[in-house]
Amino acid sequence: MTRRTSKLDRRLVAETALRLLNEVGLEGLTLRAIAHELDVKAPALYWHFKDKQALLDEMATEMMRRMAADTAAPPSDDWRDTFRTRMHGLRAHLLRYRDGAKVYSGTTFTDTSYADGMEENLRVLVVAGFTPRAAARAWLTAYSFTIGYVIEEQAMGPDPFAGTEGYDVEARAQRLAAYPLSAEAGREMFQDHERGFDEGIGAIIAGVEATLLRRGA
Repeated sequence: MTRRTSKLDRRLVAETALRLLNEVGLEGLTLRAIAHELDVKAPALYWHFKDKQALLDEMATEMMRRMAADTAAPPSDDWRDTFRTRMHGLRAHLLRYRDGAKVYSGTTFTDTSYADGMEENLRVLVVAGFTPRAAARAWLTAYSFTIGYVIEEQAMGPDPFAGTEGYDVEARAQRLAAYPLSAEAGREMFQDHERGFDEGIGAIIAGVEATLLRRGA
C-alpha cells in the first residue's frame, strides 16, 4: 500500500493507478483498489473522477506527459525518419504498462501536453510537401496502426508483468494443418513483434508517400 504523503489530486491518483495497473491489469484496476493503495476511502476519488473513464483519460494524459518528457526533437529533416522514430517511441512507451495500449486507446487528453510534439511532427510532414490535411491523415494512419498493433501484441503475449508465455504458434499450426498458408502465417503474426512492427511502419511510410505526398505535390 502507498501511504499518502502529499495532497490527493488528479495527477497523484493517475500515477498510482499506472503503478497499480502493472500489477493487476486493466480489468483488475478499480477505483476501490486505487483508493486502498492510496490509503483513502473510495468516495474521496469521486471528487476528482466521476467514473473510470475519466480516470483512464487522466492516466492516458499522464502517459503522454511522460512520453513528451522523454521525446527529443525530431531526429532529422527526413520525414520518414521522424515518422519511424516517433511510432517506435509510442510503441515502446505503451509497452511500459500492462494493457498500456488499451488504456491509451479511445481516451481524451485532459490537457495540451501532447500539442507541442504533435505540432512539430506535423510541421516536419508539411515542410516535406504534405498538405496539412494529408499530413494529418498520414499521422493518424500510423498512430492508429501503432495502437492497434500494441493492443494485439499485449493480448497475445508474452506478458512480462504477469510472467506468462506468448501465444503457442506451434499448437496453432497443428490445429491448422489442413490450411498450410494460415498455419505458417501464425509464425509471422505472433512472433518477433519488433521486426513485424518495423515492417508494418515501413509499409505505411511507403503507402503515404505514394498516395498522400504525391497527391499534395
